[in-house]
Amino acid sequence: MHFSNFANRYQKSSGTVRLMEDLGSATSAAGPICQLGGGNPAHIPEVEAILREAMADLIADTQAFGKMIGEYDAPGGNVAFRETLAALLTDEFGWSLTHENIAITNGSQSSFGLLFNSFSGLYPDGSHKRILLPLTPEYVGYFDVGLADRPIFEGRRAEIDLLPKRQFKYRVDFEGLQLNQGHGAACVSRPTNPTGNVITDEEMAKLRAACRQEHIPLIVDGAYGLPFPGMIFTPATPLWDDNTILLLSLSKLGLPGIRTGIVVATPEVIQLIQNNNAINSLAPSRIGPTLLTPLLQRGQLQTICEDLIRPHYEQKRDHALAVIAEVMSDLPIRVHKPEGALFLWLWFEDLPVTSETLYQQLMARGVFVLPSRPFYPETERSWRHQEECIRVNYAAPDETVVKGLTEIAQVVREHFRGAAAPVTGSGGASIDP
Repeated sequence: MHFSNFANRYQKSSGTVRLMEDLGSATSAAGPICQLGGGNPAHIPEVEAILREAMADLIADTQAFGKMIGEYDAPGGNVAFRETLAALLTDEFGWSLTHENIAITNGSQSSFGLLFNSFSGLYPDGSHKRILLPLTPEYVGYFDVGLADRPIFEGRRAEIDLLPKRQFKYRVDFEGLQLNQGHGAACVSRPTNPTGNVITDEEMAKLRAACRQEHIPLIVDGAYGLPFPGMIFTPATPLWDDNTILLLSLSKLGLPGIRTGIVVATPEVIQLIQNNNAINSLAPSRIGPTLLTPLLQRGQLQTICEDLIRPHYEQKRDHALAVIAEVMSDLPIRVHKPEGALFLWLWFEDLPVTSETLYQQLMARGVFVLPSRPFYPETERSWRHQEECIRVNYAAPDETVVKGLTEIAQVVREHFRGAAAPVTGSGGASIDP
């Protein structure tokens, strides 16, 4: 069987493929496993009870249920949901929006694919443009969506600020940013996947100004941010304007299975999304918007985020940090300051092996994490730091987190001892949020 050049990109593994294959492998494994690698949100009983009740109400409404499963929605997505969300964003953040500023997709990954390819690759004037990532490491799911023959991503290495208590924080290197007409757009996730970093308001203001000066849009991936699911544990102001494309998702509310992505942008961009939906999938799913619209209208969704989701993840974060302080006190480890999302980014300074090797060894023990290198574009210059980190999802049950982190500590400890490296850490200093 002979495939086209287009198909070749799907014939090999990638960071995104491996991420999802690991999720499947962990789910179907016969033996005990510690799933700390994928992006599955936590099962929060109180949240799932509310969602079950909302689904029961929907099922009881014969007409609404029939429309949800038996009719195509508009190419831009459910109009009632879009109108409700536009009103919420306008009231809460002062953005002047209508439903024409919002479109629904079949998951954020679909949004990335269309937007990144719309602002990169070959342009009518013969130029080739790229997507600039001002702060890497950045989400692994971005890097596999490009359809151009040449790489479409250009990353900028983060500056590192060392913090007390064995923490650190990435920040944007504005001196090395160098936005220019070779870039079709810039993109940041906020909170950042994989590190839990929340780019500061000051940094966001500088990025917005730099993008506007070069007449290129700033794409902000808010899958873990505001208004939902609200997994931000530090002060941060949500931002949007006519040069910003904001991506939201229902997944981290605890609904990854219904694949609902949301794009907030100018009507020109929204029309692009609508046309893409019609051509490639006829219409986006109705399930997520139909289920969530009543919760949005009653203001209940915001309460769920503030009273249930954010406190749950703050507690999970603090528990994971306490475990690390206990089981890794003798190791040379730093933890990126966990300001949002559901991940810890662990940096083992001068790790004797690559994070890929560590990942493979941990997986052989039934512990799933993610190595650091796939979170950088292939075109980014080699940097030893890229090989010294792993991403850990702390949303799993507490006993799974304890077991997994203990196994990680043991494997890393063996490597440092085998390399005759001093295992001094920071004198057992605590690791705090």
